[in-house]
Amino acid sequence: MNLRSKWEFGEASECRRGLLCGMGISPEEQAKPLIGIVNSWNEYNPGHVHLKALAERVKQGVRDAGGYPVEVMTTGICDGMVLKDPKYIEIPSRNSIADQVEITVDGNFFDGMVMLSTCDSIVPGHLMAAARLDIPTVLVTGGYMPLGTFRGKEVLHIHAQDKVGTMQDGKIDPDEYNGLIEHSWGTCGGCTSMTTANSMCMVAEALGMSLPYNSTVSAVSSELSLIAYRAGERVMDLLRKGVTARKIITPESIRNTIKMDMAVAASSNLILHIPAIAHEAGYDEPWWKYFDEASNDIPLLSHLAPSGPYNLHDLDLAGGLPAVLKELLPKLDGNCLTVTGKTLSENVAPAQVWNKDVIHTLAEPVMRKPGIGVLYGNLAPEGAIIKIAAVPDHLFTFTGPARVFDSLDEGLAALRAGKVKPGDACILCFMGLKGRFGTTAFMFQEELKGRPELYNSCAVITDGRFSGGTSGLSVGYVSPEAALAGPLGLVKDGDTVEIDIPNRRIDVKVDDAELARRKAAFSWTFDEKAYPRFLRLFVKNVGSMAHGGIWE
Repeated sequence: MNLRSKWEFGEASECRRGLLCGMGISPEEQAKPLIGIVNSWNEYNPGHVHLKALAERVKQGVRDAGGYPVEVMTTGICDGMVLKDPKYIEIPSRNSIADQVEITVDGNFFDGMVMLSTCDSIVPGHLMAAARLDIPTVLVTGGYMPLGTFRGKEVLHIHAQDKVGTMQDGKIDPDEYNGLIEHSWGTCGGCTSMTTANSMCMVAEALGMSLPYNSTVSAVSSELSLIAYRAGERVMDLLRKGVTARKIITPESIRNTIKMDMAVAASSNLILHIPAIAHEAGYDEPWWKYFDEASNDIPLLSHLAPSGPYNLHDLDLAGGLPAVLKELLPKLDGNCLTVTGKTLSENVAPAQVWNKDVIHTLAEPVMRKPGIGVLYGNLAPEGAIIKIAAVPDHLFTFTGPARVFDSLDEGLAALRAGKVKPGDACILCFMGLKGRFGTTAFMFQEELKGRPELYNSCAVITDGRFSGGTSGLSVGYVSPEAALAGPLGLVKDGDTVEIDIPNRRIDVKVDDAELARRKAAFSWTFDEKAYPRFLRLFVKNVGSMAHGGIWE
């Protein structure tokens, strides 16, 4: 084995040897390959609160396979535990996590690593770091959260969240509402719907970076403990065979993940995270174009919440992600190598579908309507993203007057004051990566859900992100963003906005000459004094959304 951790004799190597001896690490242990156990465990993230025990199982697998494991930590913030704006910024957190892994793992010359993460920004941050470092790597994801129970029934968290606006309007019994909020979430794991956490765990498995079934196994199952142990064993085998992350993360495996995304209508946030992983691995391709192509080619095979009737527990019982990938295999590159040492085709060969209502075939899919689409037009020359599977049929074409808000707070205030009217095109500007760090429009969308007359008639259009639980006529990631004098920042109240999903168009009915006049008069500057240095640094260095918002 070619071990990075074993240096030639010298002052640096002897200093390190002495320090390790001082910590009670024996010469025999020091002679073994050094494996970083990169954990994101903490006590305030339900998706990660159980990763401490899983890390111990990983370490045992490493030891039994002849390595010496060393646990190190990264940030791990839960998307559901924080105020979305302005206290929590997901993409800067993701990029920081990738930096943390690079500094710690590369600085310590670890020979390989096993990473543990579950939630929205942490899984992509870990995969981005794996792509950067290109050493033998296995990712262990933390499984899905058990369902809650209330009034004798299993309940899904997303249905409790949907009641916030209803409660604010006094349209639900407070005891029922409080009961749903208090009992809809389980003890640990990724929230049990097709939101960003579970979507990213599936990306890791489809990419080949985690073991089969890892992404669709319960967080409290014995299977997850066994997967963690096997991951420790597997990283040692990858090290012996010289299999590094970029032999698994390839353009072909990345395209596989995009197709998987469409087959399960995964989170719209994957439009940022998958290109980020690809570009960190050095693959400069038009990834948004591949998303749109895949959306027209890959039908929906499993209809999962928030847009469908099934949850991750249902998918687990039906055969898990390997069963979905087996059905999808004719559309995939089955020759892609995975961390098992086998190809994707070999991994999924034993999988079976146990419930055909949950996992459909290519011949008889849930629907052929695309999952995620890319809209273009004079409002989004570089593209904008919509989760097509979550849009009601009657909103596939839309025409309405613009209601322009220059911040999330401004939009929420108008919504709560009754100033948003049925049929409005609600435009939330300056929320992109340069303008507002990629702030999510989650709160606006969730409150709109609680007002059916608005939810079923309005469009939400933003250069920011959406939650993985996006539904309705919601268009995000509009590029170029308003802060770059993109067309979204030039729209005025009353302008007519047209959306045509079948033809992938989004336009404002303003002629080019008028848009040019507005652009010449456009003025906006980033308020550096309002934000800490970390966020100022992010704004200066972050790249385009089409490249995933990595450092450029």
